[in-house]
Amino acid sequence: MHSMAWKSMAMAMIVLLHLCFLEMVESSLWQADRITILPGQPFVGFQQFSGYVTVDDKKQKSLFYYFVEAEIDPFSKPLVLWLNGGPGCSSLGVGALSENGPFRPSGQVLVGNEYSWNKEANMLYLETPVGVGFSYSTDSSSYEVNDEITARDNLAFLQRWFLKFPQYYNRDLFITGESYAGHYIPQLAKLMIEFNQKEKLFNLKGVALGNPVLEFATDFNSRAEFFWSHGLISDSTYKLFTSACNYSRYVSEYYRSKLSDVCSKVYGQVRRETSRFVDSYDVTLDVCIPSILSQSKFISPPQVGQKIDVCIDDETVNYLNRQDVQAALHARLVGVRRWDACSDILDYELLDVEIPTISLVGLLIKSGIRVLVYSGDQDSVIPLTGSRTLVQGLANQLGLKSTVPYRVWFGGQQVGGWTEVYGGILSFATIRGASHEAPFSQPERSLVLFKSFLQGMPLPEMF
Repeated sequence: MHSMAWKSMAMAMIVLLHLCFLEMVESSLWQADRITILPGQPFVGFQQFSGYVTVDDKKQKSLFYYFVEAEIDPFSKPLVLWLNGGPGCSSLGVGALSENGPFRPSGQVLVGNEYSWNKEANMLYLETPVGVGFSYSTDSSSYEVNDEITARDNLAFLQRWFLKFPQYYNRDLFITGESYAGHYIPQLAKLMIEFNQKEKLFNLKGVALGNPVLEFATDFNSRAEFFWSHGLISDSTYKLFTSACNYSRYVSEYYRSKLSDVCSKVYGQVRRETSRFVDSYDVTLDVCIPSILSQSKFISPPQVGQKIDVCIDDETVNYLNRQDVQAALHARLVGVRRWDACSDILDYELLDVEIPTISLVGLLIKSGIRVLVYSGDQDSVIPLTGSRTLVQGLANQLGLKSTVPYRVWFGGQQVGGWTEVYGGILSFATIRGASHEAPFSQPERSLVLFKSFLQGMPLPEMF
């Protein structure tokens, strides 16, 4: 055989071996994070993974993730990243185990969630920023975090996660989350769009923001009307609240010790009248009395989908602090003694909350990214009235006309909420009877909303 032919064959063999080696390495990366079984879980037919992705080699900043493949045909389903807010609360403990994941803790076991979002997508839950949940750094200075650092670390996480799971590269990608994720998600999406201009990596199709902080002044100043209209505060307190105080300056004034005496008294009066025995995140939902009174408790196993377990947070904390559970999750505690739903070691720049992100949402829309803003309508923390005002204002600013006029939508045979769509790309929806964490308190309606969002279809008009 000609020497050139031998050289060509040799080169082809080298390339083939190199590709096989890379495939083996990639396979071992994701297989090493495979969860055999979680303690107390029911049998399932889908795969689960969890572990760490290092986002800063020098400071050993490692973010913890929990990944659940879709129940049926995961390779045809999109990839969805879920982020909880806080800032500093866990997407594993709050999002996955309390809201839209496949299981919820009940005593010593896990029970199945028939309205899990992995019925429609491959769900990736990220504990971010570093210092939240099982995420950690060997450099304690890393726990001094702001929005910019969080966005940068989240981008690095996704880049490196795709190296572990190359089979999800180029998959339709959606980012969803709630509360302070109204900062996390638009900021991350902006970096992804900028990264794609240099190297196409992220096939970002849409973002869904639940009860999000988008513009502090509007979001928080809508609280007074919500409290008053729901009978939580008196007429006199409402008048003082709206005339003497402005929530848009509350954080900066509080940190600079410039909060007026009148405002301090008003906020104190609001807290007394609303009562600690009312959950501000859902003013109609009962509270977990043992948790509020810090007493021991006994909870009967709930029937998921039929009863709301208001002590789910306590059960999640107990479950994730079990050594057998941490071993199954490939998780470890670094710098803390126990796992908590919201971090107490994180030093977040809270003044970032006053920086609006609604303009970034506009940037996403201009880039062709679909945006859904949804609100659990019983949430007094980020009330629907503020979110609706912001969405409508953004639509007007972008010149988007109403393509689906304000109307009811159905989940099952009942009204699921109300919705309006602007320009076919920006949507607002309420979830009737839902809390700040909508999939927790209204799981069936939230799944209907999620499915429509992924498919780019209008919410059902009739049952």
